[in-house]
Amino acid sequence: MKVVVIGCTHAGTAAILNIAALHKDAHVVVYERNDNISFLSCGIALYVEGIIKDQAGLFYCSPEKLTELGVDAKMKHDVLSVDLEAKKIHVRNIVTGEEFDDSYDKLVITTGSWPIQPKIENSDLDNILICKNYAHSKEIAEKTKSARRVAIVGAGYIGTELVEAFQVRGKKVIVVDMERQILPKYLDSEFVEAPAKLFAEKGVSFALGESVKSFKGDGGRVSAIVTDKGEYEADMVVLCIGFRPNTDIFKGKLDMLPNGAIKVDEYMRTSHPDVFAAGDSATVWNNVKRDYDYIPLATNAVRMGMLAARNIKENTTKYLGTQATSGIKIYDLCIASTGLSEESAKKAGFDAQSVTYADNYRPEFMPSYENVKLKLVYERESRRILGAQIMSKADLTPAINTISVCIQNSMTVDDLAIVDFFFQPHFNKPWNFLNSAAQLALPPV
Repeated sequence: MKVVVIGCTHAGTAAILNIAALHKDAHVVVYERNDNISFLSCGIALYVEGIIKDQAGLFYCSPEKLTELGVDAKMKHDVLSVDLEAKKIHVRNIVTGEEFDDSYDKLVITTGSWPIQPKIENSDLDNILICKNYAHSKEIAEKTKSARRVAIVGAGYIGTELVEAFQVRGKKVIVVDMERQILPKYLDSEFVEAPAKLFAEKGVSFALGESVKSFKGDGGRVSAIVTDKGEYEADMVVLCIGFRPNTDIFKGKLDMLPNGAIKVDEYMRTSHPDVFAAGDSATVWNNVKRDYDYIPLATNAVRMGMLAARNIKENTTKYLGTQATSGIKIYDLCIASTGLSEESAKKAGFDAQSVTYADNYRPEFMPSYENVKLKLVYERESRRILGAQIMSKADLTPAINTISVCIQNSMTVDDLAIVDFFFQPHFNKPWNFLNSAAQLALPPV
């Protein structure tokens, strides 16, 4: 069995490593545009800030490791087209320019995603950057050295993490986003007040609810960012607007969402029986919405890559879906979320209610304790948990993983109110804060 993998992303690496381990008779060929694999882009902000000193630590695999496993790793190769019926691909060697065809028995699409780059006037000016891969990481780190004023366009996770990194490096930072709050996809407004206040205290400026219209330049280099409401000085801009799937060569050949994400079933199979897709190039099953969705997270990618490998010969292991569980640390605040925020739940058509619990997470007789703030979002009639958000100076983020499991198993707030959790004063109170939050939603007797 010959398996061709297009793209050695997180999903691709997971698929390749698992195919090599599980299917000894498989001949695996991978085609990758870059000369490196498995770069953890979530570490870019940590590198810019100086927490990580060596970018080499952000790689967890290499082309050499794949070769040792018997994988034919073809770096710096671009797949130009695919003939799904003939089971052939057309490839260009980026270094030599040579073009050739290759065949396969099974195809795994793990082409990943690319940062959204809207057509904005003067966006070709120097020092307007995107943030995704190893090359971007090196460029951002190098240009940070001479930058004084940095504009971040996009206040999602990547943008927010970079804000802190640049501020710690002594840069004057402004955040621009069309939404009226930071982290709008993950948190409700009351959960961003504390981090926004922290940023403001450290001199970070915000231009929220504003749309970028153009850039101004001086000597070919960006000097200002112009929105529909103002103009702001910036000698470096990082676009963190979001991502789109890298699936253009498969359009019209496989079933997709409107944004180009390839639809896959619970075994990672596409609409073609011998073609699999995983990671940022594919859809996920959203357990809250109970529908296909596009959620480009590394956690989803590695799971899906593993499943593609396990199911490459026959259906053996089902995908359990996702709750889009994620977390972030902003200065000393530990924040995490799962499922839908209250606002996003209502936008999705749910009749959503919520409760918010705030208290010290362990007994006050202990030498130290911290406040925890937890919000639960649930459906009014069914009482099904739709989402949760947590914030504390103590790292209580693992509790969100517990809520993720609750959502995956369609638990209600009533279940969570009395479910069994341990008590030990080092860690919690007799009623765990998850219980206590859910008890706020219990109806009167």
